[in-house]
Amino acid sequence: MPADARVDGVPLPGDVDVDVAIVGAGLTGLWTAYYLASADRGLRIAVLERERVGFGASGRNGGWCSGLLAAGIGRLASRHGRTTAIAMQRQLFGAVDEVGRVVEAERLDAQYAKGGTITAARTAAQQQRLVDDLAEARSFGFGNDDLRWLEPDELLERCRMAGSRAALFTPHCAAVHPMRLVHGVAAAVCHRGVVLHDQTPVVEIAPGAVVTERGRVRAEVVVVATEAYTAMLPGRRRDLVPLYSLMVGTEPLDADQWEQVGLAARETFHDARHLIIYGQRTTDGRLAFGGRGAPYHFGSRIEPGFDTDERVRSMLVAALRELFPVVGEVDVPFHWGGPLGVPRDWEWSARFDRTTGLASAGGYVGDGVSTTNVAGRTLADLINGVRSELTELPWADHRTPRWEPEPLRWVGINLSRRAASGADRAEHSTRPLSAARSKAWSRVLSLVTGR
Repeated sequence: MPADARVDGVPLPGDVDVDVAIVGAGLTGLWTAYYLASADRGLRIAVLERERVGFGASGRNGGWCSGLLAAGIGRLASRHGRTTAIAMQRQLFGAVDEVGRVVEAERLDAQYAKGGTITAARTAAQQQRLVDDLAEARSFGFGNDDLRWLEPDELLERCRMAGSRAALFTPHCAAVHPMRLVHGVAAAVCHRGVVLHDQTPVVEIAPGAVVTERGRVRAEVVVVATEAYTAMLPGRRRDLVPLYSLMVGTEPLDADQWEQVGLAARETFHDARHLIIYGQRTTDGRLAFGGRGAPYHFGSRIEPGFDTDERVRSMLVAALRELFPVVGEVDVPFHWGGPLGVPRDWEWSARFDRTTGLASAGGYVGDGVSTTNVAGRTLADLINGVRSELTELPWADHRTPRWEPEPLRWVGINLSRRAASGADRAEHSTRPLSAARSKAWSRVLSLVTGR
């Protein structure tokens, strides 16, 4: 990312008074600031950040601005009712376009391209999951404009993923450059008078004040927007689990190589395996590809050394070359990653307690590029006392249960990772009893995750 496209704040100069103090200069905090400042240009807003703008998941993700619901619409319907679940899904679909609207209105160089998402099936079990996913979507009233089966000729035209038996397509996803997006939103909030204080570690958050290593910020409203890093706050280790998702990136492919891959509209892509993968074609002609598989670290630890993992890097490169054999002709020199926040019930939340003035949002399970936008709008409405469609949905003031204490947390989360890998291996196997092993691993995965 060019240096002139970055937005840097200034360290907090000392004690200050503001109307709203936001802890965290990622997309949650910046979208909240954007909508608050858009509603009231006179509002004094300060954003406080330990590192730099976009240091966390907001700047390191796979660049999917998607309409995905982490918990799944069926599970949400069982908890909140059919009509509410549909409304939640429609809001996430709409968030993809809202991000695009802001990108265009603010002239952000986010490399936004709404090419949709292709979900391929490469085994019989994956194909059955796609059949089930399409049937569920239809049962909730979502038609071809939201999710449809790709016929073989269109799949071949869009994406030449090796071994694909079938695929689904949804238009509700845009590829973006994550770091450019978060810095673009930062520029937009600064234009509205918001002050960014980076290199300002927060040591205490309380009603009416944020205490940092550089001074105290007094504020009527304090917003905690720290996502996975919430686990580093005192007494908050069990609120959100920090799970690591890692990525690799290729050198640019040439025109002949892209002809063998497809993705001409910059469709995002993955397949229906249990252990999540995700990828996109970048504007400069690379493949950016990521996935889960890194271990959860005991005690919800977050350390810079966890941002890369040679075992996971090798696994991702092998998977990418299996999906697109032509990548074997291209170097894959880039490897990075970071933690994302996972709530115990897989439902994100946006909360505001008017009595204490404390607000928070997070728990996006890796789908935050779009969901942070919904969270920012929801928090802005809650703080401003505006009753809206967003504030009437279950994520507003949702209270997620806390994760189990250690060592149960470590055992359960890493067991679910092994169960996902085991189920995927069994589904690709032709050995006798492989189907039974796949089902057994899938039951373990469902039991541990509750999904």
